[in-house]
Amino acid sequence: MNFWIAIGATAVGCYVVKLAGLLVPAGILERPVVRRLAALLPVALLAALTAQQTFADGHALVLDARAAGLGAAAVALLLRAPFLVVVGAAVVVTAGLRAVTG
Repeated sequence: MNFWIAIGATAVGCYVVKLAGLLVPAGILERPVVRRLAALLPVALLAALTAQQTFADGHALVLDARAAGLGAAAVALLLRAPFLVVVGAAVVVTAGLRAVTG
């Protein structure tokens, strides 16, 4: 039963956040600081999520095949490879190292 309470609370919370976003006056959204924040915040959140998923294992920091895959993706990006090549390079390097190291 607690599971359904959590689902209901999450749904209500999402609705409240969406409603709060719709109720913000247009004048506030037109400010340069707000526009700059709205442009940079998703990038910062995605970078933080990538770092957490790459270098964390529970409460410990790790350096394993995921970090090498991220490095391969970074190199591919620096070489201006297409997005699918970037993802493919990360997958191949990560899978290859995991296969070799067990």
